[in-house]
Amino acid sequence: MSRERWSADRANQWAAEQPWLVGCNFTPSTASNQFEMWQAESFDPQTIERELRWAAEIGMNSVRVFLHDLVWEADPEGFKSRIDQFLDIATAAGIRTMLVIFDDCWFPPQAGPQLEPVPGVHNSRWAQSPGHDVTQNRAEWPRLERYVRDVIGAFGQDERVCVWDLYNEPGNAFLPVAALPGYKANPIAVARAFRHFVLPSPTLPLLRATFDWARSVDPIQPLTAAVWAPIPRLTKFQLKASDVISFHQYASARKLTSKIEELQSTHGRPVFCTEWMARPHYSFFQTHLPIFEEMKVGCYCWGLVSGRTQTIHPWRDRPGAPEPKIWHHDVFRPDGTPFDVSEVETIRRLTKG
Repeated sequence: MSRERWSADRANQWAAEQPWLVGCNFTPSTASNQFEMWQAESFDPQTIERELRWAAEIGMNSVRVFLHDLVWEADPEGFKSRIDQFLDIATAAGIRTMLVIFDDCWFPPQAGPQLEPVPGVHNSRWAQSPGHDVTQNRAEWPRLERYVRDVIGAFGQDERVCVWDLYNEPGNAFLPVAALPGYKANPIAVARAFRHFVLPSPTLPLLRATFDWARSVDPIQPLTAAVWAPIPRLTKFQLKASDVISFHQYASARKLTSKIEELQSTHGRPVFCTEWMARPHYSFFQTHLPIFEEMKVGCYCWGLVSGRTQTIHPWRDRPGAPEPKIWHHDVFRPDGTPFDVSEVETIRRLTKG
């Protein structure tokens, strides 16, 4: 029998037993997406160990990491073994891990060798999981259920995992492709976006099912799915289903404070910001991290080391664009030197006292 959603008391008791969780969304610099991070041919424990050590040295104690259903499908036992190896590496650095099961962002997935990143383009090879078409094809769902149950079943009693983020930005796959670099608007894309925001989201049934599958395994960790856009039906479900509340915010300090106050006062549960820090959008370590500390909100900036995801570039940069003067995301260059020394000093000061 599936467990119920945690009570607010249980969620708050769990949070009281945790340190202030501060970290990043982590992909090693040698990987362009989840496939290159997790497939056996490109899994890179040496880079992972080095870069997580840099994170720990500046005071980060947690990372948010994306999995992929197609890597599991191709090699379930090997995939779980590599997750186990990753968790060992992270734990040795003093870092706990939030694992992300599904993701609706960016491009349709293709297992196997990945295309080279498009120079100058942000996340040019990031892959949706399970992907727009699979989300709507219920004949595929038994496979997805086996994936969810197997992975959470394998690590659901594992203290190295701190939270399960079940679905990153659900519904993003149904936004118009005009929002993606190198794509032009078309009537079908616009119609999809209208349906997504005005009518019930095509992602909502799979999101509901994913919470049910995850609860059936009864993990010791809380479940969440971050609210990220004004999509009423999705947002309502996410806030009612999550054990702990999470959200994304790439905006000013004033807007961040307002959002945290709203979520804390309305729901009475622990709050996490699982994506933030975009310098061109006035989201900075120096302004935002003190707010997270004061308001007792766990937080995960986007990116750690500049690399094949190319997330130093803006969301809509042009192919071939040079390195921007002001990076969009990420903290370190590939040699471990920080983009901005004052940012690293801020993180150290607030996390290490």
